[in-house]
Amino acid sequence: MHYSKDGITVAPVIDTSHPKKNGLFPVRIRVTYRRKLCYYTTGKDLTSEEWKMLPTTKAHALVTVRKDIESSYQIVRAAVEELAASGGFSLDTLNNRLKGAAADTVNTMFRAKIEELKKAGRVGSMLVYDNVLKGLERFAGKRIRLEVVTVSWLRRYADFLRKEGKTQTTIAIHQRHLRAILNEAKRLGSIKDAQYPFGLGKDKYIIQAGEGRKLALTLEQIGQIANYEDGTEATAKYRDYWLFLYLCNGINVADFVKLRYRDIVNGEICFVRQKTERTTKTRKEIRVVVTERMQAIINCWGNPPQLDNFIFPVLDGQEDAMRRKMKTMYFTRAINKRMKGIGEALGIGSISTYTARHSFATVLKRAGANIAYISESLGHSDLKTTENYLASFEREERVKNAELLTKF
Repeated sequence: MHYSKDGITVAPVIDTSHPKKNGLFPVRIRVTYRRKLCYYTTGKDLTSEEWKMLPTTKAHALVTVRKDIESSYQIVRAAVEELAASGGFSLDTLNNRLKGAAADTVNTMFRAKIEELKKAGRVGSMLVYDNVLKGLERFAGKRIRLEVVTVSWLRRYADFLRKEGKTQTTIAIHQRHLRAILNEAKRLGSIKDAQYPFGLGKDKYIIQAGEGRKLALTLEQIGQIANYEDGTEATAKYRDYWLFLYLCNGINVADFVKLRYRDIVNGEICFVRQKTERTTKTRKEIRVVVTERMQAIINCWGNPPQLDNFIFPVLDGQEDAMRRKMKTMYFTRAINKRMKGIGEALGIGSISTYTARHSFATVLKRAGANIAYISESLGHSDLKTTENYLASFEREERVKNAELLTKF
């Protein structure tokens, strides 16, 4: 964490000249320009020994502290770069831009988060934050001060997104990412608890969850898909890719494209979900028995069976994180395009890669499989996640059955 350009340096430092009563020292972000210094708090205190360990430690508590300090550093650096690029940098203008440790605008904090995610190679999350920021700037401009984000402001923001044609699910995604930024601002002291607009109180804003329709197929419908032919190789290939997603425990496409032959051990595919590998303390490996149909799909569409080869020819291993994300997105769209056509031809409705995962879970549930097994197979962190995941399908089934009662 060190920035140096145009005579400006930015770096985190431990301030041993101002010890706290508990013997800890505050960690600050120092900005140096023309031999003058400015310091911005991170809200973190450490011992001298912990500071020395910080860059390389694997201790969970210190890793969390390091991430928080990195976040503060990125906020200050983003403000510095923005002012330097405009030709108006000075320590006074920087102080006007920053309050405490955090930026005084939502925009600057978003840009800092985007830069942090880019550096970490988390391209998917980076693109989501970037998309949310663009929506915010369409609504409220390039300098949205933190204190203007109130309950009434959030309601107007939701109405704006709704008028743009966004679904409630998408609106909730936008608002959750904004809430994450405001959580960081509150942690850094840029807004007070009383100014924080989200929560469960009567004067707080509650993000409304979307009612996204999760289509879960029956075994009969999956059989129809598996046997569907229209005479073209493209349809057969993407149908088989979709079927493999379903048979491979409803694997996400991001994990599917990274499967290699070395991941097949004793007739089982072993993988860790990309979505949860950074957020769970223990590495949850998912194991899937390779069925005859899965092996037939590999034999038909896969790469030559060499240990280091990807099983399927989507990635070549030379991509950086951004290029890998783009290839995965294009591949997902190609599957969804073909599966939509198959769904319409069979009278099932729109089918997507998500449908494969939803269907895997509900087929097992309807067959009486233990929920703990379903949870483990999906790679969920706990049973509650799986119960919530399946609840929407159960309601859908109840509604369908209730409608059957009146078909007389």
